[in-house]
Amino acid sequence: MADSPANKGIRQAVRQGARRVDEATPGSRDRAVDALRACAILGAVLGHWLVTALVAHDGGLHTASPLGRMPWLAPVSWIFQTLAVFFLVVGHVATKSLACARARGLTYGQWLRARLGRLARPVLALLCLWTVVAAGLLLGGASADTVHTLVKLALSPLWFLLVLAALTAATPLVARLHPLWPLAVVLHVDVLRFGLHLGPSWLGWANLPAGWLVPYTLGAAWTRGELDTRRAGRVLLAFGTTATVGLVCWAGYPASMVGVPGAAISNLDPPTLAAVTFGLAQCGLALLLRDRLRRAMRRPLPWAAVAAVNLSATTIFLWHQTALMATTAATLPVGRLPGLHTAPDGPAWIAARLGWLPVFALVLAVCWGAFRSYEQGGAGAGAGAGRRWGRGRGRRSRVVRVHRGAGHANGAAGGGDTGAVPRVPRGHGV
Repeated sequence: MADSPANKGIRQAVRQGARRVDEATPGSRDRAVDALRACAILGAVLGHWLVTALVAHDGGLHTASPLGRMPWLAPVSWIFQTLAVFFLVVGHVATKSLACARARGLTYGQWLRARLGRLARPVLALLCLWTVVAAGLLLGGASADTVHTLVKLALSPLWFLLVLAALTAATPLVARLHPLWPLAVVLHVDVLRFGLHLGPSWLGWANLPAGWLVPYTLGAAWTRGELDTRRAGRVLLAFGTTATVGLVCWAGYPASMVGVPGAAISNLDPPTLAAVTFGLAQCGLALLLRDRLRRAMRRPLPWAAVAAVNLSATTIFLWHQTALMATTAATLPVGRLPGLHTAPDGPAWIAARLGWLPVFALVLAVCWGAFRSYEQGGAGAGAGAGRRWGRGRGRRSRVVRVHRGAGHANGAAGGGDTGAVPRVPRGHGV
C-alpha cells in the first residue's frame, strides 16, 4: 500500500532536520561520547520502567518489583543498569571541560556554577510540582502510605544528581586520582560489612561516593589518554566480568544489579563491590564500542536522535518516574489493568508491561514538552533552542556547538562540551 503524501512529507521533514543537525556538528566532536551518554540515560529509564511496579491494593498503591517474584529476570538488570557508563562519560567530559575553562582563564567557581546551574533548575521544577501534588493528594483523602510511596518514587532520581553534583565539585581533586584508590575503599568497606560484620550501620554508605568515583576517575583517565588503546577496554571487561561472576557465585552477592524489595542485600543501595566490578566490565565494553559508535553516528538520523536525548537528558531522567506514576494513577478509575496495577508475579505481567512502555514514553514526552525549558535556562531559552534546531546550516544548536577559541585548541576534539564554559552546552548537564 502506497504511503500517503502526509507520511512522505513527515519523513522528508525528519530527514531534512537530521541533515541540518549533522551538518551543524563540527567534525572534531567525538560523537561516541554523546552516544554512550544517551544509551546510559535511556538504559536507566527503561530499566526503571521494567522493574518498578505500583500495585493497587487496599485502596492505595504499593511498590513491588518483578525481580522479587521472578529472580530469573536478573539479567535484565545487567542490561539496563548503566550508571557506571554514565559516570565514565561524565568524568571524561568534566575533566576535559575544566581543562578548557582554565585554558580560557575562567575560575573554578565560574566553571562549577555553570555546570551545576543546569542541574538546579529542573530539580526545582520537580520539587515544586510534587509539593503541590502531595498536598493535593493528602487533602483529597489519599492515604499517607500511598503519598509516601509516590513521592519517594518521584524523587528517587535526586540521589543520582546529588552524587553527580558532589563528584563534579570534586573534579579538581580527583582528576588525577587512580581508580584503584576508590575501588580499594569499596573493597575494605564490603569486607568489614559482609566478611567481618564489623563497623557501624552507616558504613556501607561510604560506598556511595567511592563506588561511583571509580568510573568517574576512569573517565578522567580517558581524558588523559590512558584508555585510548583497545587493550585497556579488554582488560577492564575481562577483570570486571571475572570479578563479578566470582562475587555472585562464591561470595554471596545478589545476581541482580539493582535493588530488590525485601532482599537482604542490595547491590545498588548503597553500591557493593559486585556493582562496582560490574561497572568496570560495562566501562570496558563501552570503551571497546567507541569506534563502532563513531561510525554509526556518522549517519544523520541516529546522530540527530542522540543529540535530541542529550539536549534534555536531565529532564528525561528526572521526570521518567513521574510519567510512570501519572499513567498508573490516571488509569486507576478504569480498574486494575494488567502490567500496570497488578502484582508482577509472572510472564503475563512482563508481556503486559512491555505493552505499557510506549504509553510511558508518550507521557514522558508530554513532561519533556512542559519542563524542558527549565533545563535550558527558562522558557525563552527553550524556545530559542527549538528555533535553532529548525533553521538552516548557518545556525547551530547548542548540542553541537563547540567553541573555536583557546579551549578548542586544548582538547575539544574528543570533548563533548569542552568549549562552552561557563555556559554548559545543551545535553551535557547531566
